[in-house]
Amino acid sequence: MPQIDTSKVSRWDQHGREHVVRVQRTGVQRTIRCDTCGWRRGAQFLPWLKAEEHLAEAHQATVDPSAA
Repeated sequence: MPQIDTSKVSRWDQHGREHVVRVQRTGVQRTIRCDTCGWRRGAQFLPWLKAEEHLAEAHQATVDPSAA
C-alpha cells in the first residue's frame, strides 16, 4: 500500500487573507489542490513551484508568511 504524504504552500494576499495549496504525494505521483478555489492539477516535477504560481496568478497571494 503506497504511503500518502501531504504538505502545503500558503501565501497571503494584499487584503490579509491566507490562501493554501496542498501538495499530496502518493508514491511518485503528486497532486496539487487549492483550498480557496478547488483548482486541482497533477504535477510530477516542481509541485511547490506550480503551487506558488497558482497562488500568485489566480489569487494575487504573494506574501510568504515564513519569510518574515
